[in-house]
Amino acid sequence: MSRLSIGEAIDLIKNGHLKELGEKATAVKKRLHPDNITSFVVDRNINYTNVCWVNCKFCAFYRHEKDRDSYVLSFEEIGQKIDELIEIGGTQILFQGGVHPKLKIEWYEDLVEWIATRYPTITIHGFSAIEIDYIAKISKISIVEVLQRLKDKGLASIPGAGAEILSDRVRDIISPKKIDADRWIEIHREAHKLGIKSTATMMFGTVETDEEIVEHLDRIRKLQDETGGFRAFILWSFQSENTQLAREIDIQKSSSNRYLRLLAVSRLFLDNFPNIQSSWVTQGSYIGQMALLFGANDLGSTMMEENVVSSAGASFRMGKDEMIELIRDIGEIPAQRNTAYKFLEQY
Repeated sequence: MSRLSIGEAIDLIKNGHLKELGEKATAVKKRLHPDNITSFVVDRNINYTNVCWVNCKFCAFYRHEKDRDSYVLSFEEIGQKIDELIEIGGTQILFQGGVHPKLKIEWYEDLVEWIATRYPTITIHGFSAIEIDYIAKISKISIVEVLQRLKDKGLASIPGAGAEILSDRVRDIISPKKIDADRWIEIHREAHKLGIKSTATMMFGTVETDEEIVEHLDRIRKLQDETGGFRAFILWSFQSENTQLAREIDIQKSSSNRYLRLLAVSRLFLDNFPNIQSSWVTQGSYIGQMALLFGANDLGSTMMEENVVSSAGASFRMGKDEMIELIRDIGEIPAQRNTAYKFLEQY
């Protein structure tokens, strides 16, 4: 089967029939996952701080250090959140925060070691490329040293956050202080070399073109060809409420049609990615379920806690039982997985 080209992917986004895209993406999904199992993970998103100097225009979560509602969670507060996660059978924490201007590598080492020592059954999936880049700069060490030192303390994998659109034209508009596209790729490449797996994400719906969307997909597909280090791809739409970007630019909310179209093309183009997640957090449970018919084989996280996209107006919630029912409703077998996409229990 020939690989989808950049030009073909752009044409499918612009002109592809939505139903046919869903059918083609489902065929790829079935070829990669013939067992008819759709997975999910029980985890908690712990935002250890909301203090951030990067000031991305699309973000409503960040605060400055002197703001009255800024915070850095204590280890004990983080421990309480993990205790609550364990009580419901959780296995993973998605651990990320703002880019705090004063926290150096030693603070992160102490935190990761503290969690890994006290909660050996919990996988730490944490720290975006943006955070890793700044930890290196403020600590005056290389990104490789940051990654190795955190891995030595118990970091298991890193999320794809901070990718947004891997086009510097877009990044210069929506997050001018953030690392450029090459640096994001470099950090994930170095993580993969050290045996730290990661995910890749895309936030669409701001100022990007169809061509820039495919540029993003092409960059992560090339890195996956090189390293094989990505476990999954997650596509989600810009949430505009309370954001500077929405105040500056008149941006229409992306439709469900647009989300499903881009998801299907992503499944077709990313032929070397084993897993595609549904983004029910931004799309809601119905479109989250529909995504399973447009190439997604994973319903993502039950997300016991989420603070970032909810700050921008997305308030969808879904528990484990609802996930199981949504998966069964389309004739697939629900399975709880861990961070490495190993099945823990089928339902």
